[in-house]
Amino acid sequence: MNKGKRIAAVLLLLAMMIGLAGCAKWESGIHDLHGSIIGNEYNIDIFDNTGIRTLRSHGKKIDIDNNIVEEKTYSSDSDEWYSTKTLSSVITITIDGKQLISCGDTCIFYDKRLQPDYEFYLDSIESDSSGPLDSVLISGVVNSIKNDLGKPMVVIIKSQMGAPIYAFSGNKVYWEVQEDLPRFTKLMIDGMALYIHRANFQIIDKALLD
Repeated sequence: MNKGKRIAAVLLLLAMMIGLAGCAKWESGIHDLHGSIIGNEYNIDIFDNTGIRTLRSHGKKIDIDNNIVEEKTYSSDSDEWYSTKTLSSVITITIDGKQLISCGDTCIFYDKRLQPDYEFYLDSIESDSSGPLDSVLISGVVNSIKNDLGKPMVVIIKSQMGAPIYAFSGNKVYWEVQEDLPRFTKLMIDGMALYIHRANFQIIDKALLD
């Protein structure tokens, strides 16, 4: 084999190895959707869709496993059914070695040093409509606690149906999506972490509140 052919063979082998490595990484992402919430001690609060708290716990090491399931999908092009892997609504939460399995509920994990300025779910908030809570009602409730919020940026956490759950305030607030925790959003409030799963949130300049 001449020098040119040897170089071509080496390049082909390298390309195949990179391709296989890429496939392995992709397969790992499909089968191993696992992340951890570690560091300081966290409160873990779970709410139903209407914003009623159903469970409270706490722990220092929290592992989240997102369960992958196979779904049957029909292809009109080939006129046949095939299986695809998809992210289940079921998550397994391991708190200091003890397991909790949750499906569909709102889960909030926040640094124990981060205390809510207001806990809405302790109040009776009702709507005259049969659907999600009215936005005017929510605005009124949020505005009514303006003086309880000590810092200029306000974070409102809501249930999936729009019922307010918590209000936090801070000087520096930002959010990011966690790649290793699908369907989770991480918020940082003055250097302290808050993770939400299946919840809505707003970050508001306090000056915007009436």
